[in-house]
Amino acid sequence: MKNKGVIVILVLAFGFIFIILLSSLLGFILLQLRETNKKISWNESFEISEAGINYYRWCLNHGIEDSCDLTREYFGPEGISIGTFSLEISETTSCGETISRDIVSTGWTNEFPNIKRKVGILYARNSVAKYAYLLNDNVWAGSDREIRGLYHSNGGIRMDGENQSLATSASPDGKWVCTDSFGCSPCPTDSGCWVESSKCFCPGVFTTTGNSNPDLFDFPVTSFDFDGITIDLNNIKTQAQINSTYLPPSTDINPRGKGYHLIFKNDGAIEVWIITQLFSDRAYSLEDGWHYDYFRIRNEYLYENLSPASSCPVIFVEDNLWAEGKVKGKITVASADLIHSNKDTNVILPGVIEYTVADDSDGLALIGEKNILIAPDAPDDMELKGIFIAQKGHFGMNLYWDDIKNNLEITGAIISNGRVGTKWTSGSSVVSGYLKRENYVDQKLIYSPPPFTPYAEYNYNILRWEEIEQ
Repeated sequence: MKNKGVIVILVLAFGFIFIILLSSLLGFILLQLRETNKKISWNESFEISEAGINYYRWCLNHGIEDSCDLTREYFGPEGISIGTFSLEISETTSCGETISRDIVSTGWTNEFPNIKRKVGILYARNSVAKYAYLLNDNVWAGSDREIRGLYHSNGGIRMDGENQSLATSASPDGKWVCTDSFGCSPCPTDSGCWVESSKCFCPGVFTTTGNSNPDLFDFPVTSFDFDGITIDLNNIKTQAQINSTYLPPSTDINPRGKGYHLIFKNDGAIEVWIITQLFSDRAYSLEDGWHYDYFRIRNEYLYENLSPASSCPVIFVEDNLWAEGKVKGKITVASADLIHSNKDTNVILPGVIEYTVADDSDGLALIGEKNILIAPDAPDDMELKGIFIAQKGHFGMNLYWDDIKNNLEITGAIISNGRVGTKWTSGSSVVSGYLKRENYVDQKLIYSPPPFTPYAEYNYNILRWEEIEQ
């Protein structure tokens, strides 16, 4: 009996120990399972927060952000609610226009709502500053050209210069008619061109030199809508009138007015001169043939000093415009005649345009209703910084016989409706313009340009992505 009692006691003792061990083991397993589920939720929270970012991007790219929920349930593939994301949106605006958006998305699961992860992005659209050249006509880039940036034309391109980025053409069917003015007489058949119906047809982008990189030629591509650029002029004029930076036709102030001469100063002020007399110069252009230009200033007087509003730094000139100097801050200057439908204005560049600092603080968008042209008395070594938009005409320099200059360096973007040209040749001899020409894209203006700079594409892009620590 005593032995039986001992056995019972031992069974009870070992049973108790087993139960303790089993309970501990089950507790450990449950704890590990819970920790595993937490880790799964931690990963799922991240996926949910990214889903919030993608959701708002979809809203932006479809123009329905005003109706998008800032807090929204997230459903898994089975259609079951897994968790929720919450969005915080802040915007950078200029002249009432949104330039960029900071989007922060916080995600969590239903099972562990206290485990949250947060993702933030900076979202903006590409401006036309992504291009070194954006053209709406056939063009010939000479062998002296150095182009460091995207080069696009809605027409054909003869790229004989050095292109260090894509050269793209939207010419229909990937071909275009290359005429005498592009050096295609005789037709350069050894460069991929061919004769058809007595015309010289060439690929969308081609070269006759070893300077360019044909691996970076792409055609045909989607054309750029130049008509869409013109819609902002009325907005710029309205904003300028609101901020007292509107300049009416110069004849409204002085009957002898020929236009305005703006000189940008390194303190941010802008001198406004009224031009009363101009020199004449015999000139040639493809549009007008031989004619007289009135681009050199003979007499002018200081009219006023302008200080653009920091909230909307724009100037609208209802007249022809001469512009030069050192730009401080980001500003847009437009020249157009919106009073008379049959009259278009020009922008003339008589001197250097540069920035006060090398960071992203400064930037200029200069918009001409018709042409933007370099004056015959421009410096032999000319430096231009900015986004230059010739909406109905072209960017270039007319032919002034024996006016041969040294170097033209442009940092920014040339947006030209017509064919560009800053050097003229007769046979194999240079007779006018700049002997060497260099172009650089200004990366700092692509996503943060001056106000009203046109966009190169509709959709927004991610500029910065980061996970934000809680």
